[in-house]
Amino acid sequence: MARTALLTTLAMLAFAGNSLLCRLALRDTGIDAANFTAIRLGSGALILAAILMSRGKRPTAGGSWPMAAMLFAYAVCFSFAYRDLTAATGALLLFGAVQFTMTGYGLWTGERIGGVRLVGLALALGGLILLLLPGLAAPPILAAALMLAAGAAWGVYSLLGKGAGDPTAATGGNFLRTLPFAAALMLATATASTGTVDRPLDHMGAFYAVLSGAVTSGLGYVLWYAALPMLRATSAATVQLCVPAIAALGGAMLLAEPVTARLLVASVAVLGGIALTIYRKN
Repeated sequence: MARTALLTTLAMLAFAGNSLLCRLALRDTGIDAANFTAIRLGSGALILAAILMSRGKRPTAGGSWPMAAMLFAYAVCFSFAYRDLTAATGALLLFGAVQFTMTGYGLWTGERIGGVRLVGLALALGGLILLLLPGLAAPPILAAALMLAAGAAWGVYSLLGKGAGDPTAATGGNFLRTLPFAAALMLATATASTGTVDRPLDHMGAFYAVLSGAVTSGLGYVLWYAALPMLRATSAATVQLCVPAIAALGGAMLLAEPVTARLLVASVAVLGGIALTIYRKN
């Protein structure tokens, strides 16, 4: 039990750390979103490949190109969104979009939702709408749309991953398959003629990207997959509700980001609504 709790706690801290590291890098260093994305994916691919080879497995044995495309879409939208979102707002939008994407797929395939689950979905949707309503505390609409797209991509990635076999092998293979996409992104942004000068890559920004890829992404997934078999379905789903809360706390304490009344109310509505949906379903 203690081992499960430790693994789960470390995994949730790692997932929240992705938001904090990305926001910190793009706000306080000279790295741009494209380079952050490429370095993050490359670092994740390297650490996962090393882990798989240490287990005697071929790094590209798992995963698929469709899953890799969704992983890349998530990562690039995530990075570009965090140029203008706080860590807390981004994490909440991401989490909400993931859950709505997966629930939407369930509805599309014939799953019936009613009663408490329907109330939970309505509450969560109302929270997201409240967060995005125009006003001084509203996040920039383009950045919010990008983060919602990142969440949708991660939701599709999760759906594609059902039945993919060893999750660590699948994740490692998918990270490796994103490298051509990442290289194309770096080439496109480096050669784009926009009339402006891109921020130069700096060592500290690259360091944060490596931490995000190798530690809070690569190792974070390994820790989560190690804990997952020891968790009940309800526990595994609901424990992830703490990730936006951890990101909000970290953003306030480490990045001095404001926690507005709107964000608090929206967080309670979104996370509470999703919790109702998960408990009722399971």
